[in-house]
Amino acid sequence: IFQFLKQLGIHPDWQFVDVYGMEPELLSMVPRPVCAVLLLFPITEKYETFRTEEEERIKAKGQDVKSSVYFMKQTINNACGTIGLIHAIANNRDKMNFETNSSLKKFLEDSLSMTPEERAKYLETYEAIRVTHESSAHEGQTEAPSIDEKVDLHFIALVNVGGHLYELDGRKPFPINHGETTDDSFLEDAIEVCKKFMERDPEELRFNAIALSAA
Repeated sequence: IFQFLKQLGIHPDWQFVDVYGMEPELLSMVPRPVCAVLLLFPITEKYETFRTEEEERIKAKGQDVKSSVYFMKQTINNACGTIGLIHAIANNRDKMNFETNSSLKKFLEDSLSMTPEERAKYLETYEAIRVTHESSAHEGQTEAPSIDEKVDLHFIALVNVGGHLYELDGRKPFPINHGETTDDSFLEDAIEVCKKFMERDPEELRFNAIALSAA
């Protein structure tokens, strides 16, 4: 992932670090501040059932999503790692330092006024990011499986926008608002959301959280 950020033209003053466990003493090892958490998790039948119910519930009840949340749909197979990264960076773009010719900076500037669907279409045509994704995929990193492989693992991003914790998943029709958070409590609050994913699938072990932390 570090290589990937570098290739996209992001200064290394933020870095992705592994979250080794959900207990307070392990969370205390993660450098602060943390501005995003990426969760890698398995797509199982239990999860798909939950996802359908969640979507119906939110459509019926409604939810508050700030217009400043940057959200995009996923239309490219297996690009969930790339889209998770874009969600993490896009919703913290005021904190990031981009190189002047950064392909990601240009993508974000171009796509700010687009709908989530238009952003997905734009990514399909956006060589610089796709090629970076594919080259890191061919290096055999777990983050970016090769383009044609069938993968049942999925990445989502958790971010703090305007004091609310949002789950951003390009397979879902909209961001999910998980309630209030602060810069100080964000990591703990995001890990609570990750724990819910794990509790829904207690037999599963394939969960992995990484935090975007100040270097």
